[in-house]
This record gives sequence, C-alpha cells and structure tokens, in this order.
Amino acid sequence: MVVAEVRRPHGLRGEVVLSLLSDVPQRFESGSELELVYPGGEREAVVVTSSRRQKDSVVVAFAGSEDREAAEGFRGARLEVSRDSVPPSPEGSYYYYELLSCACHDGKHGPLGRVVEILEDGGGLILKIDDGERELMIPFVRAYLKGVDTEAGTIEFDLPEGLVETCASRS
Repeated sequence: MVVAEVRRPHGLRGEVVLSLLSDVPQRFESGSELELVYPGGEREAVVVTSSRRQKDSVVVAFAGSEDREAAEGFRGARLEVSRDSVPPSPEGSYYYYELLSCACHDGKHGPLGRVVEILEDGGGLILKIDDGERELMIPFVRAYLKGVDTEAGTIEFDLPEGLVETCASRS
C-alpha cells in the first residue's frame, strides 16, 4: 500500500521531501522500515534514520543516503508498506486501496466495470469506473450501495434510473 511519494531532495545531506498519502504519522519515524518503489518498478527496502514535519509534508533521511546525489535518485519513487501492517478499516468505511480495482455491478445494468480512480469532490467520494468502452463517475453513497465485499473485490450497486446514462462517457 502506497503511503508517500518522494517529491524532491532537501538540502545537501541526503534528505528527501515526501508527499504523505497516509494518516499514520508513525510510519515515518526514525527506525521505520518501508519499501521504496522506483518509477521503473524496481523495489528497495529502506530504513528511516531521521524525520521531521515541514508544512504539509515530511522530510526524511534513509540509511545509506548521505548526500544530495543519493537523494536525487529517490525522486518520483513511492513508499509502500505491506497490507498486513494496515489495521482493518472501521465497519462501514473503506480504505481507497480496498476499493481500487473492485468489479462493479448494478442490478439493472449488469457489469459496470472496475474502479480505476477515487475522486473527492467536497461532498463525498466519486468512483471512476471503466469497462474499456466507457467511463462512469458514480457517487459512492449508501443510498446507491447494495453491498461492498473488499475480500472478493466487488461492489454491488442499486443505481437510480437514468444515472448510468447521465454519468457515462465514452473512453
């Protein structure tokens, strides 16, 4: 599960600035073990040696990264943790990663496609669902849900008449 992205080097001592994608601040404390995933897909285990908040981000250093050149090599990488280290989501709520790739189905319209993106619009979540031919932007609200099974990777909807036609766009 992705918990941060490396934005850029910071200073001359091998530190990097992270964009946080986790609300668990302990993930970035000194001694934390994370997996660095480079843009090309290569993976590397890293250990945080120092960490401090800076405005809306965190500045960290990893063991073995002592200069700016080493830190530059981390630019654009993602930091991940194993899903086993994530506590279960509270009853009736879901982590984004649990919803991504879920197969969506509606009682009237049949298969709708898979969740490819989750958007926040200020009033709630919108699921972007793609079936290869069209994209749907469906509000993720209780009134439209029949069931969510994150273990099986499925979301069952009971959508109101006309919503699919209104929310569909051809890809």
